[in-house]
Amino acid sequence: MLETDVASRDDAILGAIGGLVGKEIAIGDLLLRLVDRIAERMSADRGTIYLVDRAKGELFSKAAHLPELDEIRLAIGQGVAGHVAATGDVVNVPTTGGEIRFFPGVDEKTKYRTESILAAPIRDRGGMIIGVVQLLNHKGGRFSVEDGATLVELASQAALAIEATTLYQELASPRGKDAESLPLTGRFNLIVGESEPLFAACRLTAKAAATEATVLLRGESGTGKELFARAVHVNSARREGPFVKVDCAALPATLIENELFGHERGAYTSAEARSTGKFELAAKGTIFLDEIGELPLAVQGKLLRVLQDREFERIGGEKPVKADVRVVAATNRDLEAMVSQGTFRADLYYRIKVVEIRLPSLRDRGPRDISRLARHFVTAAARRHGRMVPSIPAATITALVEYPWPGNVRELENCLESAVVIMDGDVLLPEHLPLARAKVSVAPQGAPPARVRTLAEVEREHILAVLAHCDQNRSVAAKLLGIGRNTLARKLRE
Repeated sequence: MLETDVASRDDAILGAIGGLVGKEIAIGDLLLRLVDRIAERMSADRGTIYLVDRAKGELFSKAAHLPELDEIRLAIGQGVAGHVAATGDVVNVPTTGGEIRFFPGVDEKTKYRTESILAAPIRDRGGMIIGVVQLLNHKGGRFSVEDGATLVELASQAALAIEATTLYQELASPRGKDAESLPLTGRFNLIVGESEPLFAACRLTAKAAATEATVLLRGESGTGKELFARAVHVNSARREGPFVKVDCAALPATLIENELFGHERGAYTSAEARSTGKFELAAKGTIFLDEIGELPLAVQGKLLRVLQDREFERIGGEKPVKADVRVVAATNRDLEAMVSQGTFRADLYYRIKVVEIRLPSLRDRGPRDISRLARHFVTAAARRHGRMVPSIPAATITALVEYPWPGNVRELENCLESAVVIMDGDVLLPEHLPLARAKVSVAPQGAPPARVRTLAEVEREHILAVLAHCDQNRSVAAKLLGIGRNTLARKLRE
């Protein structure tokens, strides 16, 4: 095979993974697809991607052709993979007979017979070993010297894929051996945190993704409803199909039906050609109806038909159109109250909440999630803007933890991006944060306690503070707040 053919094949292998690293796919699934392609490319019978757990001084199998065991854990230095993690060597074992670096304990548990091994370190761009890729039993007998060079290149590409995921920060964390080891399994890429409320939402998301059930995401603005909607999609059987988002709050009531279902030519005066609606564009995929509580009653009835009969009609049409699409909806509205008031159909309410996932507010996720999210967002913003990643001292973390975050994770992300852009030096200080300063008066001893401000008051003060920070530029303020300009205008009117 020509060298150019080999290179293009390697690019195709990693290219198939590259499209996944920016999505909310479970990281274990992403790495398993990667090890599948590497093993196939290298004509190996089995492959494993080990990652380094620095807190325990161990390697653990994150993605492996290992039907017999849930996980392999090796001490750094133990076995061929452990040796590679400890030394950074590329190891090619033609036969395990008499090989002192070979650890037979795994074969004893699995009853698999390892005869040849090829292993290479996975290094990040700073040269730190974050894992090992190991291949077993070349189908042609033994791995060649050229195979070793190829695996080194594939391992470097695998490192880039891992660095683009949220798992990387856990692997690169300099936690001491006495630090609590974070559970590095079962995480969705781009969903950062370790609090129990977040894990509960992730567990339910994983269960829902494995089915065709309609999903309703509930939570305050900025809690990540679109992120979880995409996680449902990319971890489902429909992952290769389109993901189509419709913001029901952003469209006038007169246009939303046309947006969802399209129209036939001549349906009204300006309808000179047939228009394809979002339900047709989402065929064989997922449609995400954000702010479903804003749908007009007439359109709610048409959506109900889609969920019940899996078909609809375009405006001005008479022929039913099949709807092969999964529906994920989201809202921060009180749908139960709307049903009682007659502004949301009860039958639709029960149809869309087959699986209901409640996303926790940032303040309910606790200090550790705020700290981890802060470091994640600061790193991402620094790289995006070509800045050195600043350190975050304890005082800044304290300021972030004590702030109530009415805009939740979205507000935190935009706050930290703003700080990274405007700050000088390499330390992100509290004064760099565009936060509304709480005006809390301490009552004298024996006096009645000071009044606690409402969440609406905190939100109002923060919006006004961000506007002042942006010299009253509403477009910039809306971007920093993570909301649309129309939403900002509405909040200012209110």
